Amino acid sequence: MPEKSPSLVLGSTSPFRKEILQKLAIPFETAAPDIDESPLKDESPQALVARLAELKAKEVAKQFTHHLIIGSDQVAVVNNNILGKPGTHEKAVQQLTEASGQTVHFYTGLCLYNSQSENVQCEVVPFSVVFRDLKTSEIENYLLKETPYNCAGSFKSEGLGITLFEKLQGDDPNTLIGLPLIRLVAMLKNENFQVL
Repeated sequence: MPEKSPSLVLGSTSPFRKEILQKLAIPFETAAPDIDESPLKDESPQALVARLAELKAKEVAKQFTHHLIIGSDQVAVVNNNILGKPGTHEKAVQQLTEASGQTVHFYTGLCLYNSQSENVQCEVVPFSVVFRDLKTSEIENYLLKETPYNCAGSFKSEGLGITLFEKLQGDDPNTLIGLPLIRLVAMLKNENFQVL
């Protein structure tokens, strides 16, 4: 009898990542990784998200020892500044004002960790958003309608946030929301986990 494929675990409590993974119509569990997400001194955004994605997957592996564990982390960068989740209306206004007329680069760290074989696949997937020149009234109206205060960069591209953009640049629109599915499917295939 062939060995049973490891079960899938999403090492995240993000409702956005969970919703993206549900698109694949495969069963999975979720678990919250408890890690310190502070950047290291002089750590680049790409190195930060790669390290945190792997750290999250390996932290969750302590609870799930025969599983394929997905770790993911994302940062938004504009003018060499990392944009986190704004948390407040004032901070969101500040972030969108800074993004106005600029290109915001998103870096998503994706890690698939097989806690049984200890095989690690990690990658940083880029995605860019070119913002329109935004009027102060547009920023205020957008924030009042969508309140994206728990989203890096202060917008939801899957919602009304799309109205803020001139164009999107990248291979997979899911990357922008926080989970690059095209790359994930390829990683799962490397582990002989068939989605279809």
